[in-house]
Order: sequence, then structure tokens, then C-alpha cells
Amino acid sequence: MKDLTTLGINIHPAIYVPVLYFLWVSVLFILKKIVFSRIRAFAVRTSTKLDDIVLHALDLPLLLLIFASGIFLLDNIFQFGTDSELLAFVDIAFKAVTIIAIIMLVNRLFMGIIELYSEKVQILKDSKGVVHVIIRVVVIGLGLLILLDSFGVSITPILASLGVGSLAIALALQPTMENFFAGIQIVIDKPFAIGHFIQLESGEEGYVEKIGWRSTWVKQLPNNVVVIPNKVLVGARVLNYYYPQKEMAILIQLGVHYDSDLEHVEKVTLDVAREIVSEVEGGVPGFDPFMRYHTFNDSSIDFKVVLRVKEFVDGYLVKHEFIKRLKKRYDKEGIVIPFPIRTLDWNPGSDSIKMAKE
Repeated sequence: MKDLTTLGINIHPAIYVPVLYFLWVSVLFILKKIVFSRIRAFAVRTSTKLDDIVLHALDLPLLLLIFASGIFLLDNIFQFGTDSELLAFVDIAFKAVTIIAIIMLVNRLFMGIIELYSEKVQILKDSKGVVHVIIRVVVIGLGLLILLDSFGVSITPILASLGVGSLAIALALQPTMENFFAGIQIVIDKPFAIGHFIQLESGEEGYVEKIGWRSTWVKQLPNNVVVIPNKVLVGARVLNYYYPQKEMAILIQLGVHYDSDLEHVEKVTLDVAREIVSEVEGGVPGFDPFMRYHTFNDSSIDFKVVLRVKEFVDGYLVKHEFIKRLKKRYDKEGIVIPFPIRTLDWNPGSDSIKMAKE
């Protein structure tokens, strides 16, 4: 590299090259700051957040390109060395930095979009972690292949090896892959979502806390967590107490004595039921309870009372208060809830029952 002659003064490359590089980077950095500040000012006035995501995604990659472009430009103008290998190395390095910057840009862009729409799209909210991993693996993997290709490395054997290796890994991780694809099926089919109260076929019940790529976590009411592999959950029956809506009816089984006035029993029972749904937390005030007699049982006439609660767990408190108040009201009204009764008749002419003595 030759000295630079200006106004009859010879300037050594060790002096003018860093100065020019600093000036180039400074000018581009100032331009970037001015342009970004104006775009941000415009983005603040818009209702969409996509422009904010794009600006955030561009920030760091553009900074890398600014620093790399200074070396690339000065090398091509002043030729740091006569050795063509050095020029080739600078070109490859610039390509590598450019590819890395693009990888970062695409990764940040996708991550930002997922974060933005995960609160609006239920499928993204339920599987945000899985989608993050998939996108990151795909973007970084493709970027590395392009980077190797820019260095002159043939990627055909790598792709072939990846195909064989993927098959071997898939066979070795077959149970894990089954859970992974079962998790995707749960996310797409949406038999339940995070926050729903469900009951499993095995009897456990609780709130869905997490739908992962391998398992689903259900938090039970005693504050324990049941971890179910996704492939098991896909093949099991699941009762979702939140579909089609959170509100649900609860049925309470009761019985009164055969001597009871059934009209009076119905009036008293429904009076208490209306008080419960109106006053107890978790009841649905606008719902009109009802009851239906259905069985002449051995010692009672049985009926069911139908109440309505805001969600499944509210049923515990509503039933608790209903039973307490109804028992108190029945005692006051003289309505009898009979004990089980068994009547045994013997023929007077038959032999007496003989007890065997030991």
C-alpha cells in the first residue's frame, strides 16, 4: 500500500487508513441515527407495532454492516496489500458478516412477530416456546449452510449427511418425536388451552399450566402438577370444563320423606337455591334454578336441583352453602330428609329365627 500525497505531504497508510475508516463509519452511524430517529417518530404515531419490530430487528445487523463495509470499501479502493489472497479474505469476511447480519435480522424479525401475535393468536400463545425453537433452528441452520457455501465449502455432502443423520436421530428419538408431534396436534386441534380446567381419563383434574413440546402440565387444586406426555394425552379422553364456556350447571341429588308436601318442598328448595346463586360468590345471579322429581326410592322421593356457577371450582362453595342453608330451612319448615329404612316382615305362623350358638 502506497503513501497518500496531499498538498505535498506524504501520509503513511497507518495514519490515513484508520482516519478514513473512522470517518466512513462515523458518517454512516450518524445517518443511521438520523434516519432511525425520524422513522421511530413516525412509528410512534401509528397504531401497528410491526414498524417497531422492524426497527428493533434492523438496529444491530445494520451496525455490523456499517463496521464491515468500512474495511471492505477501503480495501477495494486502496488495496491494503498486493496479495490477492488478502483481498479474497476481506471479501469472504465481508460476505460472512453480511450473512450473519441477515441471520440476526430474520431471527429478530420472526421472534418479534411471534411475541406480538402470541397474545392475539391462541395457537401461538400455547406453543410459543416450540415455535421459537423451530424458527431459530431453521434460520440459523440455513444461514450456516449459506455461510459455508460462501467460503467455498460444498454443502451437498453436508446435506446428504444431514439426511442420513436425521434418519438415525429420528429412530433413536422416536418416543421424543412422538411426543413432539403429539404436542403439535394438540396445538392445532385445540381440545384445551392454557388456563382451561380439565379432567383426565385417569381421574386427575386441574388447570392446564403449560403445553410443551414433550409434555403438558396440569396444575391440580391441591397445588400439585401432573406432567403428562403428549402422546398419552392425545390418545386419552379429556373432559374440558371450559368448553363451550366457563359457566356450567351443577346438579345436587336430594330426597324427602314420602309424607312430605311436594309442592311445598319445591317452593322452599327453589327459594334457597335462588338465594344461593344471587348471594354466594361464584353463582350466576341471572340464572333461575329449577328442580325435578325423578324416583320413588326405598325410603324417599328423590329429586335433583340444578344450579349454575361461573366455573367448575365455584361449584364447591355453591354446593357447600346450598346444603347448609337448605338443611336449616328444611328443619324450620318441618321437611324431613329420611334415613334409609328397611322393613322386615315375618309370617306369624312360621318358626322363630334360631341363632346358632358357638
